[in-house]
Amino acid sequence: MGSNKNVSGFFGRNRAVFVMGLTALLIAATADLFAGIFLGSMEVYILAIPGMMVLVYSAIGMRGNIFGAMGSRLGTSMHMGTFKMSFKKGTILRANIESAMGLTFLISLAMGVIGWAIVAIFDFGDIHPASFIFISMMGGLLAGIVLLGINLIIARTGFRRNWDVDNITAPLIAAAGDVVTMPMLFICAWFVVNCPDQNIINMLTLLLILATVVILIIIFTRKLLAGRTDEARRIIAQSSPILLMCLMLDIAAGIIIENKTEELVVLPVLMILMPAFLNEGNALSGMLTARLSSMLHLGTLRASRLPGKNAVENFFINYILAFITYGYIGVIAFLTAIALGGTGDISFIKVMGIVMMSGIIMAVAVSFLSYYAAVAAVRFDLDPDDHSIPITSSSTDLISAAVLIGMIIMIT
Repeated sequence: MGSNKNVSGFFGRNRAVFVMGLTALLIAATADLFAGIFLGSMEVYILAIPGMMVLVYSAIGMRGNIFGAMGSRLGTSMHMGTFKMSFKKGTILRANIESAMGLTFLISLAMGVIGWAIVAIFDFGDIHPASFIFISMMGGLLAGIVLLGINLIIARTGFRRNWDVDNITAPLIAAAGDVVTMPMLFICAWFVVNCPDQNIINMLTLLLILATVVILIIIFTRKLLAGRTDEARRIIAQSSPILLMCLMLDIAAGIIIENKTEELVVLPVLMILMPAFLNEGNALSGMLTARLSSMLHLGTLRASRLPGKNAVENFFINYILAFITYGYIGVIAFLTAIALGGTGDISFIKVMGIVMMSGIIMAVAVSFLSYYAAVAAVRFDLDPDDHSIPITSSSTDLISAAVLIGMIIMIT
């Protein structure tokens, strides 16, 4: 009897997380399956442009890091009663918009430069550096504008309806990042492949770099009102180092996948489920990290060496959400592959084995990674919203890619 009360109490206390969080995760997983279908249909550009898979997965990771962290900051400000749906100078919303776009320009530039260097070092093929940087920056800018709009819609709706946006922002932004970033990158890739003159690409790339420099100069040199700090400046200054470190993790995840591209292309079901699987770990870590960050800000969770009762309860929530959503991804991806013409030489049992075994490993890894990232941010006197989500998101991308590719090698 007591056991039943404990179970009902657990689900009762966390009803909002299960209802809103699971709904967001299933919507995100479904959207990511469309991203996987799109990825599979772009085989020509994946094989034609060296390092394209490195760029795709690092770009997706960075969009989630930048705009997921923005959503987490807005969620925390709602919890603390400091949020206003206002675009005026000096407001939290205005500062987050400015910092998100500034970081989008800066990190996209870094991604293009570092990504091209990785392609050259690992001998993935030959591509002009300006072309690679253009795809990264222009694709990132187009995707960033759309994701900014989605973030604002979530914030406005959540604020008006008094929702806990920590439960929905991470999965929805992560999924939107996948769905939006891939087409934008491939539009830019199409332009590069079909552009008649390399000088046009060189000129456009130079203009994007100059725009980045101008935007950052404006943010970092503008005058402040007396006694006030510039929140956009603070976010960019504190986020840039951690985002650059996370970029290396996302590029490492892309390298793992790039090395297996030819094998994955012949198994359509794996191409379809891969964005959804990688995003699921990202979304789960983002949801948990956002909740833990808010709890640390509000004082309902202590930054202790071992996870306390509230943290462990949130771990169990993550395990339940992971079991349901990873199972959903495996089933829907297999059925989608059949509907599109075939799964490749792999059975349903093998697909579910790959997804569920990898998913179990990820659920455990995500829980502890999210907790200790949030705690470490507090102990080093950093803002968990600025640092925890990028760290957990990029680490999860790398671990997810390694676990999934490893499981595919073992089972197939």
